Amino acid sequence: MNNEEIASATSGYNNNSIMKKGIIKSGKGSLKRAVRMLGVACFFLPASCFISCSDWDDHYEGTGAQAGNEQTLWQTMQQYDELSDFREVLSKTMVFRHHKKTSVSYADLLDGVQTFTVLAPVNGSFNKDSVLNLLTTNRGDSMVVRSFVGNHLSYNLATCIDKPSDFYLLNTKKATIGNKTVLDVPVNEANIKAKGGVLHILQRTLPYRHNLYEIMLNDSRYSLIGDQLKSYEQDEFSPNQSVEGGMVDGEQIYVDSVFIERNRMLESIGQLADEDSSYIFVVPTADEWQRVWQEAMEHFRYDATVENGDSLQRFWANYALLNDAVFSRTIQSSPTDSLVTYMYDRRYPQYHVFHRPFDEGGILYGATPTQYSNGTLYTTSKWPFSPLTTYQREIKAEGERTGLIVGYSKCSYNTRIHAADSVSENEYLVITPESNTNWTMTFKLENTLAGKYDIGIVILPASVYDPAADLKKCQFTVELNYVDEKGESQMCDFEKTKFNNDPVKGVDTVWVALDATAFTFPVCNYDQTNMKFTLTLKCSVLARESNKYSREMLLDCIYLRPRKNNDN
Repeated sequence: MNNEEIASATSGYNNNSIMKKGIIKSGKGSLKRAVRMLGVACFFLPASCFISCSDWDDHYEGTGAQAGNEQTLWQTMQQYDELSDFREVLSKTMVFRHHKKTSVSYADLLDGVQTFTVLAPVNGSFNKDSVLNLLTTNRGDSMVVRSFVGNHLSYNLATCIDKPSDFYLLNTKKATIGNKTVLDVPVNEANIKAKGGVLHILQRTLPYRHNLYEIMLNDSRYSLIGDQLKSYEQDEFSPNQSVEGGMVDGEQIYVDSVFIERNRMLESIGQLADEDSSYIFVVPTADEWQRVWQEAMEHFRYDATVENGDSLQRFWANYALLNDAVFSRTIQSSPTDSLVTYMYDRRYPQYHVFHRPFDEGGILYGATPTQYSNGTLYTTSKWPFSPLTTYQREIKAEGERTGLIVGYSKCSYNTRIHAADSVSENEYLVITPESNTNWTMTFKLENTLAGKYDIGIVILPASVYDPAADLKKCQFTVELNYVDEKGESQMCDFEKTKFNNDPVKGVDTVWVALDATAFTFPVCNYDQTNMKFTLTLKCSVLARESNKYSREMLLDCIYLRPRKNNDN
């Protein structure tokens, strides 16, 4: 292992989950902590080998595995001259606690009585001086812990027999041992028992296998995506896992405080840092990512009055692009036929499913696959997804969703069920006028994006509930209320055009804005609960027109169909 290889192998140290001990004061004021250093390292491991900081004392003060001899692992390693380089690294590598270096070395840990498996590479199989030099740098020491020392130790007792078996390394990476190899690295001498576990002497170092998240952080080809993903890392205090102390001034004191490092984006799109998962991840080249990211940012542009609008814009743009690019292998019934995301819903089969992904025109056609520790990365020079099939979705404000009604006058309403393929969600809203008066009803529009939409009003004929009903048209006007980039209210009345449906057609979509007249929202209202974006229907029938038009309306839905911004 030369210097360049060491730097590469030990780059990007990033514990995906950590637990911290300290003293936390919760209540009215901000969180405060006094860190209690214990001189131990702590990683979040899979359930099979999980050891939390709360359990650390028990783990290191127990009786350990049944001893094969009376010497500790460290004492046993000292009997092998070919391990002197590895021993020197262990003795000079200090464990980390709360992201801080302690005075306890890994040699100290191996000289204890608790259980470890040591996978020791022989002298000459790595550049000892390069590793030791890294230990003197600000970030290199933690890199060595993660990618070198943690890659050759395990809490599991892993013995080498003919039948291969899996176990987890200290850095949470999965490894396979058996047939005189570990991760295909030959074992010179196996199953050397010690008081603190078992030692295997390896012909060379174990390969450090990046997971999909790590490669995003450490490979310059994907740094634009990695920078976005890393920005969502945060430490979160967990009171349920912390140990409470007394009360001071009415505020709870925690004497054993637990913090969990989380990544909000990974929790939303897929835990790409989990070693016990298996994913398919589609990513574009840097130039292509920049293009599609800017496009998504335009669609998720908020008005100036939205709190943290810039952060929301960036989060939803990243989520929109990556949500359909991550696939868990565990939920795929036939990956060559189709790939589905966790968001797939049979009621909306046009979204979150991608058919024949490896065929020409499929999302993985022509992409370059690379295998990593928890899945396959497919790199493509052209982003295989389009906004219209992923995040720029059609919006249907269902008439029967009465919670969307934010105002009405001179009418009453009720919902009815009518099971038919032509009726959206098999329900509709009946708007009944008071006497022979014109009415108004205002609906809230949700999750609109900045960009162009065709706008349609879907109306049913009265014959859906009364076959003998007189098929009269409904006549109405439409007002669309929205805000501009400054957050100032705007209104479009569509030139006060009177629209009417054709009941003879049956279910009729009356297009208020279509094609060249498609309406452009200047900003989005995605994931907001306000009423900045509304659409008002106004019955518009003159007294002399009562025999020609009906003031009753059977509203199926208000339909917003997105368009490409460059469509005319």
